[in-house]
Amino acid sequence: MCGIIGIIGKGEAAPLLLDGLKRLEYRGYDSAGIATLNEHGIERRRAEGKLVNLAERLGDEPLRGTTGIGHTRWATHGVPNEENAHPHATDKVVIVHNGIIENFQELKDEVMAGGAVLASETDTEVVAHLITAYLDAGDSPREATAKSLKRLRGAFSLGILFAGEEDLMIAARRGTPLAIGFGEGEMFLGSDALALAQLTKKIMYLEDGDWAIITAAGATVFDEDDHEIERPVRLTELSGATVGKGGYRHFMLKEIYEQPQVIGDTLHSYVNPASREVSLGDMDIDLAAISKVTIIACGTSFYAAIVAKYWIESLVRLPVEVDVASEFRYRAAAMPEDGLALFISQSGETLDTLAALRYARSQNQKIMSIVNVPESTIARESDAVLQTYAGPEVGVASTKAFTTQLTVLACLTIALGRVRGTLDHNSAADLTGALAEVPARAAEVLNHDEALRELAQEIAEARDVLYLGRGVSYPIALEGALKLKEISYIHAEGYAAGEMKHGPIALIDDNVPVIVIAPKDNLFEKTASNMQEVIARGGRVIFMSDTEGVKDLGKLAAATVALPVVDPFVTPILYAIPVQLLAYHTAVIKGTDVDQPRNLAKSVTVE
Repeated sequence: MCGIIGIIGKGEAAPLLLDGLKRLEYRGYDSAGIATLNEHGIERRRAEGKLVNLAERLGDEPLRGTTGIGHTRWATHGVPNEENAHPHATDKVVIVHNGIIENFQELKDEVMAGGAVLASETDTEVVAHLITAYLDAGDSPREATAKSLKRLRGAFSLGILFAGEEDLMIAARRGTPLAIGFGEGEMFLGSDALALAQLTKKIMYLEDGDWAIITAAGATVFDEDDHEIERPVRLTELSGATVGKGGYRHFMLKEIYEQPQVIGDTLHSYVNPASREVSLGDMDIDLAAISKVTIIACGTSFYAAIVAKYWIESLVRLPVEVDVASEFRYRAAAMPEDGLALFISQSGETLDTLAALRYARSQNQKIMSIVNVPESTIARESDAVLQTYAGPEVGVASTKAFTTQLTVLACLTIALGRVRGTLDHNSAADLTGALAEVPARAAEVLNHDEALRELAQEIAEARDVLYLGRGVSYPIALEGALKLKEISYIHAEGYAAGEMKHGPIALIDDNVPVIVIAPKDNLFEKTASNMQEVIARGGRVIFMSDTEGVKDLGKLAAATVALPVVDPFVTPILYAIPVQLLAYHTAVIKGTDVDQPRNLAKSVTVE
């Protein structure tokens, strides 16, 4: 979702701002712009579409000035075009904004009644005019901003500059993330640490409701009641080198191929290979006393949660409820005494998930999170954090974040089973040993890349694709369908294989490829019968199983993908990889924007 970058620097700001926006491309956007302060006051350059268009504009019309702000916009209010692109400005104020101002229509009517002429359809421009109205009334930039912030309803982060004030930037955060970077006589602002990775390693994260006055000398932070407060400055391990493509055609392919390594890195953080024991570290949660687990997530993380439900209920005998955050938060669900609420988010900033976390906190639940960004808001508001060690994930379609989430959830399942007595030492050691094999087996799965590329030729010609699976393979079917939809734009659906006869079987004909995910586990024979029902009705089946399953049923399928034989416990982690590759190659064949698919954003920080 929209990206923000700001600089009070020593040299020309525009090149650095453009570079920072490139590091924010992964968030998803449809227009971009930069503004600087110089002897002409506020100057802007904006462009619809990708950053290359903005770069061309800057090449033709350079921007001078050492202080500036930049923005990549994901459209909410107003269509994606140059007029609606950020930064938005008056003659006195220029502003960039991530989020939604819920009461913007009321404020718009007010500023227009005061004589303001708006040039865009956005809610953001209204804020610039509101601040300007207070400046015109004699308030200082600090006073005008403080008054304006109290008028705004919604979730937002803001970066604000003022004409003639080259040593002043004001930042504000309510709901959506914002970080301040510290340099030597320079200061920076960014939506996340990745945006600032090549500028500084010293980062301060604003908390919800905070706003800050930034000068070249440092930052002064205030809470929502305008009381000066302290926020810790942390060192981030991110660097610009961590986000290159490394010779791969797309970030998504690079991140798929990184999975053996990052799964191994994640396992090393939780598993003792000598004793084959899992340790989650010190936490303020008594896992033995939990009465129920409620898992909340969105998108791909939600499918990881469904896998965890199967694992925990079958191996730990503990009831698990799984829900999407955007539905859960409005249901006012009753939550049990001694309940654990578990939140899964790659970014740790997903707004719906964060709101659900705060509801669960109000219901006296213990809060655990699984995140890839330990400094994120969700992590900071949790009683316990289980980090995935995926590293920065730039491609919008989640790959390595998903498999490392599954890896952590598998470790959590084993730890719960041990502390609650449903897994003895030997059983837990066997499961841990199966997990320890996953990085090597994942590397073997990547050897199917060429075969999957050939299968993608057929998938790319389809209008509809079905994915089928049972048990822990069902959420992988859902995930496979999501991947294909989001990057190739082909309609796809995932179904529990046993549900086919209850309606979806009507869709089967020889024009609909059916991808069956069926490792040879205790549900293999059931899935086999569902697969034969599909074949009997003319369906063309692509059969993903292990070598034993392919030996039994492969001859019935139009095509097969034979994966390594592993313990059924870890099959969801491995089988995620071929469905990722199939979606990737299909998207490449169709010529879509793989890393930044249309209408999507990496981190969804608005409702």
